Amino acid sequence: MSAQPTPPTAATPPTHAPEARFEALTLAQLDAVLAVEQRAYSHPWTRGNFTDALASGYQAQVLVAGEHLLGYFVAMMGVDEVHLLNITVTPEFQRQGWARVLLDALALWSRGRGAQWLWLEVRQSNLRAQQVYEAHGFRRVGERKRYYPAAHGQREDAVVMSRAL
Repeated sequence: MSAQPTPPTAATPPTHAPEARFEALTLAQLDAVLAVEQRAYSHPWTRGNFTDALASGYQAQVLVAGEHLLGYFVAMMGVDEVHLLNITVTPEFQRQGWARVLLDALALWSRGRGAQWLWLEVRQSNLRAQQVYEAHGFRRVGERKRYYPAAHGQREDAVVMSRAL
């Protein structure tokens, strides 16, 4: 009988650089993902958001190095497009190029399924993420008014971005 893989942890960066790999997000990894989600966002996805995405068959991948969770993404396939619903780099691993690795993997998966476009929304205030997306070939194509929840019951606009594959 083979041992079950140990779910990745979100804390403490490794002292050496183990090989990074992608794995399908499983329910066993959900606690680690939720811990990152809580630290990364003011309005994080809930366990229900993730379990609904998994139940719907959305593409959900985690990027791990050894036992460390580097990041993850969740995407929904459409007819000829993929909509990125969530992409997150663990705070301790931000600004190290992992967002680009996640976006490259998403683009490869999307092309392999015949998608012609990638779409996403990003908070209007999240200029750093917008810069990452633009550097990866995404362009601003629109806006969704009052799309995201914000502090004190307010709402924040979203910037809609797309990239041709």
